[in-house]
Amino acid sequence: MTPKSAALNAALLGSALALSTVAHAQDIKIGFNGDLSASPSAQSGQAGVLGIQAAIEDINAAGGILGRKLSLVVRDDLSQPPKSIQNMSDLIDNEKVVAVLGPTNSGNALAWKHIPNQKKNPSIGCIGSATDITKAAGGENYMYRVSMVDRAQVAGLIAYAKNNPSTKNVGYLVETTGYGQGGLKDLQELGDAKGLKPVATEKFGVNDTDMTSQLNKLKAAGVDTVLVWAQGTPIGQLVRSMEKINYFPVTLTSWSSDNASFYDTAGKTLAEKPIFMRTITEDRTPKQQQLYDRLGPKLTSKSAFSFAAHCYDATMIAAAAIKQAGSTEGPKMREALENLQAPVEGIMKTYNKPFSATEHEALTASDYRWTHWKDGKLVSYSDDVVKALKPSDFTQ
Repeated sequence: MTPKSAALNAALLGSALALSTVAHAQDIKIGFNGDLSASPSAQSGQAGVLGIQAAIEDINAAGGILGRKLSLVVRDDLSQPPKSIQNMSDLIDNEKVVAVLGPTNSGNALAWKHIPNQKKNPSIGCIGSATDITKAAGGENYMYRVSMVDRAQVAGLIAYAKNNPSTKNVGYLVETTGYGQGGLKDLQELGDAKGLKPVATEKFGVNDTDMTSQLNKLKAAGVDTVLVWAQGTPIGQLVRSMEKINYFPVTLTSWSSDNASFYDTAGKTLAEKPIFMRTITEDRTPKQQQLYDRLGPKLTSKSAFSFAAHCYDATMIAAAAIKQAGSTEGPKMREALENLQAPVEGIMKTYNKPFSATEHEALTASDYRWTHWKDGKLVSYSDDVVKALKPSDFTQ
């Protein structure tokens, strides 16, 4: 963790402690549970907290909700599932938060998704993208999301590979974490459904620095297009390993390639190799630019801004549900979330009934943008394959 990142982490936790200390009994508490310091994705968690804080400032400046102010309680789960589970119980049972936002890492959400359902406390994810996070596990489902979804991304990557006339042999490369294995499951299921059969599948550890062994196996199998599911730092190590053996297949990756940890590891030139999707590029809308200008000086990674926008919107949607329900009781909030009557003005877009009883994803493939790094910036990517893709190509 860089000194700036460490300082921001301390500031975020300090401000959360201050908020908890000065919060009045009648304040409505929102919780954040996610990694702020440990994994390659910690910068995303830090950006998410900044977005929540900005939304709370705006809501309180407009008079709050139901005549009450909002306050934020933050817990750093250190990217550890047991710690994240403990944080969930602490936030809901002890801090009495009415909803929990986060987490940073998908594996942690999958480890505790039963808790919001059991305790009837809404969780609105705004960073982690694993497909199964919002899937109902029987009974009432209190898991919602304002972020990208792995399966929708995978559908796009598979569509690109399938529609690229240069594609002859495809390979899969994934990390061994819960995030990576969830992505592999989506790759295999959607690949099979769409007739895309990999000639090789390889795995690597999240902390590995040399993937030449796996790449040599793909090269020997004739792979010309590789689909990668991993976090930012290991993808950076992967493209460095490609350079070592001078093997550069078309590289389609998870959105983790947008992370500064990827760019810093890969370096400016190699960072331009992968193609991926994300929700915000340098071509920001006026609302996105306004929030970016407001939060930019506090961001440890400018590329993590999209998570600030997601979490800002998640907070606004939670506030709209409380207002409509006229209550902070979990079941009433859930009923409101699944049938919001008024549009919610967000940073990403205006949300019209973002959730229903069967749909718990507020962002869809139409909100995604093909992206790559160019001259140190995240810019829109387009070629003949992207231009030819149709909405039906993203079916899951």
